[in-house]
Amino acid sequence: MTSRSLGLALLITLIWGVNFVVIKWSVAGAPPLLVAALRFLVAALPAVWFVPRPAVPARILWGYGLAVGVVQFGLLYLAIELGMSAGMGSLLMQTQAFFTAILAARLLGERIAPWQAVGMTLAFGGMAVIGVVAGADVPAWPLLLTLVAALGWSVSNLLVRASGGANVFSLVIWSSLIPPVPLALLAGLTSGWDRVLGTLTHGGWAFWGAIVFMGLGNTVLGFGIWAALIQRHGASRVAPLSLLVPVFGMLASALVLHEGFPAGKAAGAALVFVGLLLHVFGGRVWGRLRPVPPG
Repeated sequence: MTSRSLGLALLITLIWGVNFVVIKWSVAGAPPLLVAALRFLVAALPAVWFVPRPAVPARILWGYGLAVGVVQFGLLYLAIELGMSAGMGSLLMQTQAFFTAILAARLLGERIAPWQAVGMTLAFGGMAVIGVVAGADVPAWPLLLTLVAALGWSVSNLLVRASGGANVFSLVIWSSLIPPVPLALLAGLTSGWDRVLGTLTHGGWAFWGAIVFMGLGNTVLGFGIWAALIQRHGASRVAPLSLLVPVFGMLASALVLHEGFPAGKAAGAALVFVGLLLHVFGGRVWGRLRPVPPG
């Protein structure tokens, strides 16, 4: 990768990490599902007028939109409003890599490599530590919702695979048209229509600035540049850099929100991160450690 491409990749991972702090701030005084709906509405409009529709079946487009918009981000926003910290949320969402491998093995017949199994074991052990030892800092329901949100992300990954060679950026933009309506309806049913209307009419410039950042900066700009980098340099070089997202997320959460990491929480987070490293890079180490057959 060129220095320019590497700089762009680092910028996007920084934006995605800081985005968890922006989510935490935006849902503090607004219905979380409404915030998610507005985020995807801003991501879709007016971009769909300039980006061609992806060449995928309607079931792929709708499935991706519901998996990402309603399950992944709808539940993530709800979990953060209920008490999930921004830094821990940014880390636990990366468990999508494990869920993707498990679903691919189950549904597509792909084999789980030994280093992936070890990585999963360490990461799920870390989540157990977070849930048991650091239970006061990470309540059970937000933890469960975050993991289900990560599962929704993994489903969207399989749908991207099923889309063949379709343009991922176009898929992201056009699928963003799908979540706003169900998310807005769920927001009205769960938070009350008066609160929804009050947020829409009395949200200040800072609130709408956060919506624009999440919709345009995080989604349109972020996924657009990320997709371009993958097309130029290949997924194997670009995708592992996403491990920097929880690093930036936890740093931003500590600096802006003064999130603390007591011993139990830090130990669990470390196990999860080490498991992620093994999952992504373990194949290179495993290949070097395997004995070379004679001849």
